[in-house]
Amino acid sequence: MTDTKKGTMDRREVLRAIVAQRGDVLMVTGLGSATYDAGTVDHLNTFCLWGGMGAAAMMGLGLALAQPDRRVLVMTGDGEMLMGIGAFATIGAQRPKNLAIAVIDNEHYSETGMQPTHTRRGVSLAGVARECGFAGAETVYTEAELNAVVPKLFEGDGPFFAAIKVNTQRYPMSIRVRDGVHLKDRFRENLLGAERAYY
Repeated sequence: MTDTKKGTMDRREVLRAIVAQRGDVLMVTGLGSATYDAGTVDHLNTFCLWGGMGAAAMMGLGLALAQPDRRVLVMTGDGEMLMGIGAFATIGAQRPKNLAIAVIDNEHYSETGMQPTHTRRGVSLAGVARECGFAGAETVYTEAELNAVVPKLFEGDGPFFAAIKVNTQRYPMSIRVRDGVHLKDRFRENLLGAERAYY
């Protein structure tokens, strides 16, 4: 049965609600709006993949496996997650308890002209996550549901997945730092310390 409910929340308000509770959680952001929005609240523990479509979930998995004592949150969009849909199966097979993925789903490819994505046509990313063995997976439509799901991104056994439905409000495409090498080095130094970051 196709879901006819639509998202009404503003994506930047969603991001603010999430990062307000992040503490020192390691965050990976996917191509497009998630990275632009994360750039408005820049953090040393955020690694922005502003040019690697489909890679965010797998980057988050690698980070979660390498840092099992740290919570890892992937923030990305529906278009980016659909491109890397095979990541669901790999994450489900690995079952990292410290990984959560939040997809900001406006049901459109914002980067390339607002063409509808498959989630607009009824594909449930939370359903895919559940079938791939995630410990928990939810679709969020309202502020009340968001308030209930945000703590699950940061605590409890993972992998946990949330598809957060938002409206199609667009914002200027901007990010404070576009130097990929600098972003990588900054993230590694903050995570590992300068003496270990390059060895």
